Amino acid sequence: MENYLEIIKTKLKEEGFKLTPQRRSIVETMFKLKGEHLSSEEIYDLVKKDCPEIGLATVYRTLQLLDDIGAVLKLNLDDGCCRYEINIDDESHNHHHLICKKCSKVIEVKEDLLEVLEDKIESSYGFEIYDHDLKFFGICDECK
Repeated sequence: MENYLEIIKTKLKEEGFKLTPQRRSIVETMFKLKGEHLSSEEIYDLVKKDCPEIGLATVYRTLQLLDDIGAVLKLNLDDGCCRYEINIDDESHNHHHLICKKCSKVIEVKEDLLEVLEDKIESSYGFEIYDHDLKFFGICDECK
């Protein structure tokens, strides 16, 4: 865990920011729930347990800052709110998501299955791709 905190601390410092106790609490909470796709309100409710003086506005600002420096991914899973997940593995691409339309469960697809398509687009259109975002909507195995 300390290694992840050092990575984020370094990223913040490069941008002229510090790892404040509030930011640290948010990062630690998100790290404990790595792989979860949490809304800012859910993060706030969890962080408030260990850091009762924190305000919702601080959580919003911190999440925006962490997104700006690439420490979290901001996701729109078409459920009416932005969701966040920790992103300190320096992965070059987002992973894909499967979203159940019945129970709203989100399943991560770890493999990047679009490399061939990206190569074709780059060579055919002279377009350099940095990233992509792919969501599949359907019914999960448990809801079938």
